[in-house]
Amino acid sequence: MLRKLILKEFFVTLATKSLSRHLCTMTKTLFSLGHGYTASALARRMIPQGWRVIGTIRDEAKTDSLRAQGVEPVLWEPEALAKALTQASHLLISAGANDDGDPTLNAIGPQIMARAAALDWVGYLSTTGVYGDHDGAWVDETAPLTPSTHRGEIRVAAETAWQTIPNLPLHIFRLAGIYGPGRGPFAKVRAGTAQRIIKTGQVFSRIHVDDIAQILAASIAAPSSGAVYNVCDDVPAPPQDVIAYAAQLLDVELPPEVEFETAKLSPMARSFYAENKKVSNTRIKDELGIKLIYPDYKTGLDALLKAETA
Repeated sequence: MLRKLILKEFFVTLATKSLSRHLCTMTKTLFSLGHGYTASALARRMIPQGWRVIGTIRDEAKTDSLRAQGVEPVLWEPEALAKALTQASHLLISAGANDDGDPTLNAIGPQIMARAAALDWVGYLSTTGVYGDHDGAWVDETAPLTPSTHRGEIRVAAETAWQTIPNLPLHIFRLAGIYGPGRGPFAKVRAGTAQRIIKTGQVFSRIHVDDIAQILAASIAAPSSGAVYNVCDDVPAPPQDVIAYAAQLLDVELPPEVEFETAKLSPMARSFYAENKKVSNTRIKDELGIKLIYPDYKTGLDALLKAETA
C-alpha cells in the first residue's frame, strides 16, 4: 500500500513538472526595442492574453512607469539587450534609424543574426515615407521606394539592412501618420495655435495607434515571413479638413487658413508636404483579415474626444 502511494506521488510530481515545462515552452515573450507610444499600445493588448513583454528604456527613471504597465524594463545597453534577446520569441523594432544606421543592429546585430532562426516573428516599424512623392496618386506595397527626404532614405536603408539577415522571420510595417490618445489636433485647436494649411491637392494618410496594435497582433497570430504591410486608414485626407473637424467637435471657431508657401512651419513639418500620396491598406485586410476600428479620421477623432470627456 505504501509502495503504491509513493509511486502515485512520484508520477503526479512527474506529470506536474512535465506540464510546467510544457506551459513554459508555450509562453510567448515579446522583446520591444525602442518601447514607446506604439509598442505600449501593443503591450496593452498582448499582456492580458498572457504574453510577457520586455521593453527597452534609455532612462532608468522610467523603470517604475514601465513596470506599472506590466512591461519588464531593460536598459538600452548592449549586454542587457543581448541577454533579453536570448529570452525572446518575438521582436518588435520601433527604434528609428538615423545617420549612424539602425540603432538595434548597431547594438546587437550579430546576436540577432545568430538567433534569427529561433525567433517566431520579427516586426520592423517603418514609414510610408519610403515611397516618396507620387503627386497624389495611390501607392501599395509594390510601389518603388523613391524617398524624397533624407529621413525616407535612412528608412529604406534600414529596411534593407533587416531584410539581408538570413533566416529572420521579418515583417515590415510602413506606418502612416500616427494619432491616438494624447496625440491629436485637439490640444492645438484648444490653444489657438492650430492652422489650416492649404496646399492644393495635398493629402496625408493616418492611422490610429489602436489599429496599429491590432494589425501587429494579427500578424503575430498569422506570421508570413518577408511580408510588407502598409498601415493606414481608409481615407487619405487634406490636413486642413482634419483641423476643421477637430474645431467643429470642440465647438470653437475655425482656425485660420494659411497658404503653405507663407505658413510658419519648422523644417521638419515643411518636409512632410514634399510628399503627396494616397496609401492603400488593401493588403492588411486581405491577408490579415483586418477590420479597422477607426477607418477614417472622423471616427478616430470622435472616439478620442468621447474618451477625453469620459
